[in-house]
Amino acid sequence: MSQAKEPTRKRRGAGRVTLAEVARAADVSAISVSRYFNQPGQVSPPLRERIEAAVQALGYVPNLVAGGLASARGRIVGMVIPNISGPIFAQTIQAFSDTLSRHGYQLLLASSYFSEAQEESAVRAFLGWSPAALVVTSHFHSPATEKMLSEAEVPVVEIWDYRPERSPLQVGFLHHQVGVQACRYLLGKGHRRIAFVQNSAAGDLSALERRDGYIEALREAGLEPWVFVPSSDCAPFEAGKQAMQALIRRDPRPEAIIFANDNLAAGALLAGQRAGLRLPEDMAIVGFGDYPFAEMLLPSLTTLRPPSRQIGELAAMRVLQHLGCVAHDGEVERLNLLHCELVTRESA
Repeated sequence: MSQAKEPTRKRRGAGRVTLAEVARAADVSAISVSRYFNQPGQVSPPLRERIEAAVQALGYVPNLVAGGLASARGRIVGMVIPNISGPIFAQTIQAFSDTLSRHGYQLLLASSYFSEAQEESAVRAFLGWSPAALVVTSHFHSPATEKMLSEAEVPVVEIWDYRPERSPLQVGFLHHQVGVQACRYLLGKGHRRIAFVQNSAAGDLSALERRDGYIEALREAGLEPWVFVPSSDCAPFEAGKQAMQALIRRDPRPEAIIFANDNLAAGALLAGQRAGLRLPEDMAIVGFGDYPFAEMLLPSLTTLRPPSRQIGELAAMRVLQHLGCVAHDGEVERLNLLHCELVTRESA
């Protein structure tokens, strides 16, 4: 059986990798590569594996803009968000879209649901349409996605995170610091047995950075961390309930709990009340996200409010500045560090 040839690394600025180059690297026909994208069921598994290896090695994205559609180029901006069904990213999406549309650009949206593979697929598809710019969430990407982002010939923005060492435009905040902030608040209230509950969505790696901040702050105070991991197949409210039921059986039980998001915190709060706990007297609860229901709960939820709308507006402005649609002095600012606000309510 023929083996895929060692691909030649694409040089930045040398132009888009072609379908013919993928075919040569995989030692297959161009028709086979075309079928791989358009009719994958007609390509044998061995050929699919060779073509996939060449596609990933070369960072190839199919050019979907052709003929009469070519005029559409430059008016679409792609955005990949971990979860478009939940409330936490809603303001970012809306603010980004509103800002773009005022300048004649439209948003094309995809959800990865915390899956690197789904994000990779979305990025490949978006770049195939030759967008004006591409926006991705956080800095956790597969190697293939990293390669596509590094070689993209359009502006790339990473949002909801802040990593100054990375090359894309950065608009976000430090998740690690959020965990520190939440933990120090509870320490300041006199709590010592403080637990952290992770997200039930296993791919939410930003939540793990908040967990690490909590661990750091607790250990600085000479205390040991206490992390609970819900079942990965649980819906968020159910995961919060599961966490509360497990933690109140501990002896001694926690005095306070930090949750990876407000959905988990709400599920735990309701489960705690059903178990007869007085909140926050018996146990304090802190969430993350400041979802719309947070202030409506009884007790209302203390939480960390991310700068959701500001992220969307600023990311859109940076894209528009890079494209020359909005005036700016000097080069477009690449680093944009924002901060989360601690919203103190009745639960902690």
